Amino acid sequence: MLVTLNDVLPKARDGHYAVGLFNTTDTDMLQAVIEAAEETRSPVIIGTAEVLLPYGELQLIAPAILARAKAASVPVVMHYDHGLTFDRCIEALKLGFSSIMFDGSIHEYSENIAQTREIVKIAHSFGASVEGEIGHVGNADSDDGDDSALYTTPKQALDYIADTGVDALAIAIGTAHGAYKKKPKLDFVRLQEIRQATETPLVLHGGSGLTDLDFKTAIKDGIAKMNIFTDLCLAGERAMKKCSEEGIGYLAARNCKVEEIKKEVIKKMTLFGSVGKA
Repeated sequence: MLVTLNDVLPKARDGHYAVGLFNTTDTDMLQAVIEAAEETRSPVIIGTAEVLLPYGELQLIAPAILARAKAASVPVVMHYDHGLTFDRCIEALKLGFSSIMFDGSIHEYSENIAQTREIVKIAHSFGASVEGEIGHVGNADSDDGDDSALYTTPKQALDYIADTGVDALAIAIGTAHGAYKKKPKLDFVRLQEIRQATETPLVLHGGSGLTDLDFKTAIKDGIAKMNIFTDLCLAGERAMKKCSEEGIGYLAARNCKVEEIKKEVIKKMTLFGSVGKA
């Protein structure tokens, strides 16, 4: 069934588990995620991100996600992740996305606030939820030094929520997007302070590559939504490499890829504690 973040994240926050967002670029990944959610009876968030559109155009993938979300036997949030432009966010809403993550973190604070507030107003008129971001989640392949000055503070979180009206908040506590070159060091004390300051569900981006202990600690300390993409790609790549080496044909290799991605999704859902929560 198609739902919004407001239907799944408060329950996750109060129940001390997290709901996974699994971004997809094609129907192979879509099938893997939905089947994993139904088999484990897990609520799930599925969608795509603006930076991924060159690998799966919105008008092609959106109808498939929408159809599967509506037909699913578990709650499915159709989420547009890291919307960077106003026009693309509006396009996603018109295509049926039930949730938007508007990423205005690259702008000056006042501009981030103004743009996010406008997206919130429009998305809510569609009946959709909105996730915002304050602070800066870096890139895992960067060799930059200490960037803790860019992490989210409790005051920033409170002010941002009050000024925009977002339904969920992505915070920066030391994670990064992509495959990590070195072990991330997460600021769990900061996370605890932000969680104590607000009831708005908190989101952790850059989840692929974290240890099981990192995930469990983050969820215990208040994270209600985890974003995963790179680990799904790596699972698919391993499957395709294995099939190629064994001379397995395209169609059989495709199904093998779906199964391996599904296994990775189930692994994450189990780790996040969302199994049986649908």
